[in-house]
Amino acid sequence: MVKIIQDQSQIHCQSEYETLKKVVLCEPQYMEIKEVINDVQKQYVNDNIDRSLAISQHQQFEKALENAGVEVIKLTPSKDHPEQVFTRDIGFTLGNHLFISEMANPIRQGEEKVLAHWMNEHDIFYKKLSEHSIEGGDVIVDGHRVFIGIGHRTSMDAIKVLQKELTDFDILPIVFNPKYLHLDCVFNILSAKDALIFPDALDKNMVELLSSMYNLIEVSESEQFSMGTNVLSIGQNRVISLPINHDVNLQMRQHGYQVIEVDFSEIIKSGGSFRCCSMPIERR
Repeated sequence: MVKIIQDQSQIHCQSEYETLKKVVLCEPQYMEIKEVINDVQKQYVNDNIDRSLAISQHQQFEKALENAGVEVIKLTPSKDHPEQVFTRDIGFTLGNHLFISEMANPIRQGEEKVLAHWMNEHDIFYKKLSEHSIEGGDVIVDGHRVFIGIGHRTSMDAIKVLQKELTDFDILPIVFNPKYLHLDCVFNILSAKDALIFPDALDKNMVELLSSMYNLIEVSESEQFSMGTNVLSIGQNRVISLPINHDVNLQMRQHGYQVIEVDFSEIIKSGGSFRCCSMPIERR
């Protein structure tokens, strides 16, 4: 399904690090570990999520974005979607193209309808990918180059369909250990020169290839577990990160980044952090 609008400039993301202008969030009003769908959740399923704390932390994240000049768009939370806070997965913007994902796990299916409803209300152009599963956490863009992770959530068939849609992009599939859920949990681009990586999740040949493209800042196993790779770049060398990831934050600062620390410790119990919880629709 394609919806046409007159003002195509409403959507534009050409990289992971241009200045973030507009982003889609969803408050974790109904967040819970209802069904264990990743390794991180296994560790916290008995404690589950303190919703009031998760909401408070999410509001601090929203405030940090607004203080940085970002326009925050908020989807309406639904009690039927306990993972809805992770808006990155339900859609992604590549250049002037906005895609709505096909969710792989049944517990997340239906979240994309909430996003589509908002897009329809605001006459925003989008394409619904419905043939094969693909989720935005596996999609990372840098100019005309798009990295797409292949795990349990995104299939090679979906990548082939996307390549036909995006003839002006070069798509690089990256196979990674699916226990880490999405590609952005093990690899994330900070700038045209730097990227974060948890190398143990990828094939050595792929790590070598990525190291030929970027200066790779390695994330330890312990900080990968606390979502050290899943930071959010908001432009002008500013990065939102968790205060508990001391080594990642130190390394980023040593490379010239301004690290904005926001406590997200309750939300990461469900297996995602700042990048997972944000769906950019405009960067300039």
